[in-house]
Amino acid sequence: MTTLRGRPSSALLVVDVQVGVVASAHRRDEVVAAISRLVAAARGAGTPVVWVQHHDDELAEGSPEWRIVPELVPADGEAVVHKAWNDAFEETDLEERLAERAVGRLVVVGAQTEWCIRATLHGAIARGYDATLVEDAHTTGDLSPEVPATAVIAMTNAYWTWHAVPGRSAGTCTASEVAFP
Repeated sequence: MTTLRGRPSSALLVVDVQVGVVASAHRRDEVVAAISRLVAAARGAGTPVVWVQHHDDELAEGSPEWRIVPELVPADGEAVVHKAWNDAFEETDLEERLAERAVGRLVVVGAQTEWCIRATLHGAIARGYDATLVEDAHTTGDLSPEVPATAVIAMTNAYWTWHAVPGRSAGTCTASEVAFP
């Protein structure tokens, strides 16, 4: 259903699963394991895996905290996009990387739910992509005692399940439900 012409392919978009970003994230190990299984499934199906790495004043490019977690290693030839804004499309070459691969549908996983995941999902939909959030493969830390990570994740899953725009599809599924063509 994507509104992008000639873009029939899907891609797994792995957002900000970096040492410093997920260090104290809710269910960190389970989420990273689910992402690892999805990466393996995408690779096995010949579906592109695109990696996104954030940097800012608190997450210095090249620092140990900036690195992708050691459980996940981009393969040779897989795109790695570096970003400084929450939306992975803003001032990056993500759109070009996806266009090269004829991608019109994104399966989104990673961190941080309330910032980069939500912004990238909206950025994708606004640019014409279909965007599916894998509800058990994104995470964040507690925002405060009143706003725990579990509430942020649950709210984002509920919100994206019902997100709708003309000519594009949004929604959620579990990692076990993801099917790569």
